[in-house]
Amino acid sequence: MNIIDVKHLKKTYGGAVPNPVLKDINLSIKEGEFVALMGRSGSGKSTLLHQLGLLDAPTDGEIIIDGVNILTLSDTEKVAFRLDKLGYVFQSYALLPELTALESVSLPLRIAGASKKEYTQKATEMLEKVGLADKIDRLPKEMSGGEQQRVSIARALVNNPKIVFADEPTANLDTASSIAVIKLFKQLNKELQQTIVMVTHEDDDQKEVNRVIWLKDGFVSDE
Repeated sequence: MNIIDVKHLKKTYGGAVPNPVLKDINLSIKEGEFVALMGRSGSGKSTLLHQLGLLDAPTDGEIIIDGVNILTLSDTEKVAFRLDKLGYVFQSYALLPELTALESVSLPLRIAGASKKEYTQKATEMLEKVGLADKIDRLPKEMSGGEQQRVSIARALVNNPKIVFADEPTANLDTASSIAVIKLFKQLNKELQQTIVMVTHEDDDQKEVNRVIWLKDGFVSDE
């Protein structure tokens, strides 16, 4: 079953000279797949991820996620959809410096209205799953880059989203931490049947995913 269907997706950024980044994207991703979006710099990888993740609006086309045409949703409905269905991991970790690991991971649940008992329990369990049971009270400055990225992964997964979008999650990490993060994604994909769509520029990551979707000059390529 397809969890994502994209049809004739286009994205052009305005300005004195319009810049068409996505020119005609057509693709499908099955539920439970671990997919990498790859291609040269400027091929449209992150732009595509932002359209799929409702972080930006395309110029034209159709995106169906879990049976819903997300481009027809109101702004309020999009916020609710993101909170309920989607998780995000960014290369910059995007952790608030004043929040502990437990507080960061529990944030999506707190926004969704979970009780303190529920969000504390679920956040603790997710930190244990990503190997940070002994770091729940640490602030970002007290953790390594790899540990901070694992906190962000736990935060992305804590509300049990249908899809996790990861935008170059290892770009700021050393080699050992990068390998650990990709292995963690692979483990979570296998154990939780978690659908993961990841932008990456690392050739070695091809060996860890189910499938690579190559982009070239704003189109899906056959590379």
